[in-house]
Amino acid sequence: MQTATHLDREHCVRAVQSKDARFDGWFYTAVLTTGIYCRPSCPVVPPKPGNMTFYPSAAACQQAGFRACKRCRPDTSPGSPEWNRRADLVARAMRLIADGVVDREGVPGLAARLGYSTRQVERQLLAELGAGPLALARAQRAQTARLLIETTELPMAEIAFAAGFSSIRTFNDTVREVFALSPSALRDRLPRGRTPGDGTPGTLSLRLPFRAPLNPSNLFGHLAATAVPGVEEWRDGAYRRTLRLPYGHGIVALAPRPDHIACRLTLSDLRDLAVAISRCRRLLDLDADPVAVDDGLRADPLLAPLVDEGPGRRVPRTVDEAEFAVRAVLGQQVSTAAARTHAARLVAAHGKPLDDPEGGLTHLFPSPEALAAADPEGLAMPRTRRTTFTTLVRRLADGTLHLGVESDWAEARARLLDLPGFGPWTVDVIAMRALGDPDAFLPTDLGIRRAAGALGLPSTPAALTARAEAWRPWRAYAVQYLWATDNHPINFLPV
Repeated sequence: MQTATHLDREHCVRAVQSKDARFDGWFYTAVLTTGIYCRPSCPVVPPKPGNMTFYPSAAACQQAGFRACKRCRPDTSPGSPEWNRRADLVARAMRLIADGVVDREGVPGLAARLGYSTRQVERQLLAELGAGPLALARAQRAQTARLLIETTELPMAEIAFAAGFSSIRTFNDTVREVFALSPSALRDRLPRGRTPGDGTPGTLSLRLPFRAPLNPSNLFGHLAATAVPGVEEWRDGAYRRTLRLPYGHGIVALAPRPDHIACRLTLSDLRDLAVAISRCRRLLDLDADPVAVDDGLRADPLLAPLVDEGPGRRVPRTVDEAEFAVRAVLGQQVSTAAARTHAARLVAAHGKPLDDPEGGLTHLFPSPEALAAADPEGLAMPRTRRTTFTTLVRRLADGTLHLGVESDWAEARARLLDLPGFGPWTVDVIAMRALGDPDAFLPTDLGIRRAAGALGLPSTPAALTARAEAWRPWRAYAVQYLWATDNHPINFLPV
């Protein structure tokens, strides 16, 4: 399968005929005789090859006049793994669109964040995805509207506003065009006896899809073992945390299931729904292509047994890049428990309080602005670490350092390395878990060196880096498999 720029028709036809779910989100099949578009794994009898045409995005299908299939619901398929694997203009734009930037700031705001003209952004998105930023954002609004229609009892007027539509008429027209049903008809299709929502205002229960396999052990184990008290917790089989969002705040509970992630979201403002979902998917690396990753790492005979033992490992990431950078500094040269203690003190002193009737969450993690205004003398850390910390939060607060989804990975690395106290380990762990670079590597990490030595891999940083060239572009995933050889709590699903 090629990238979305040039869809290989023969491979697309074969994927559709075999109903291969691995390619859901990679491309979409539009059926000329029915006027609908599907995901490759649609359960209906595949159309004749001559009646198929292929598009790289749901927005392109909609723009060409096709409506979403009611059986396979292609608008709910996992996102393309291309946007997590790449750091070029199109990938960065797609991450920003998923984060709701077009709805909040328009196409000029999207272009300004990327450092390009609106014309350049539109041209490149059209060339690769067959749709411009407005069409891509419209497709996301339609999916948000569908979620609210099916999972809440909100009036349609409130749903239209929450999903980002400018008018009720636009909302009605878009839903009819995309789903071939009116908003009320979509709600009427719910199974008998099932009512949308659970009666709690602002709370939604969703299913987050992923490409199989998914190994939850290191993913949820890492998040639970490093959880900052007050901001994160493991409760009743779910990882829970607070979310700082563009219009308000939220609390999410995420629990692994065999074929999806159960997601329970409580939002202070429903306009944040699409952004919250996007950040949760990014946190759990749900749009990864685990088959491609694992096949690449299995080529090394010393890594192959680790992959075979627990395939589908994801990289635990973050919902807030600035928060993770701060926590990476707090974790320099200390234990996991000590890092949690330092972070908890910052949260209690500078975090914004909130209520959590369903658990023990108490605060949002402090913003860079709040931390930059804190008295440095009150920070319980060595003087050199304090300098590192205060410099970082000042740069994040004044905007001279950007670590958002729009970041150019190479530029962000260079800016981080210029900060006092930032060495290769800190920069690479931020690149791996905050920036989302799938090829970030930690050759100086003690756990990685210990695992490498036990497997017969080179254990010195330089020699291990040379050997790891063969693992590109998936070295961040190799880190997860190497870490998993240790008996550390981060590697085990909490009970």
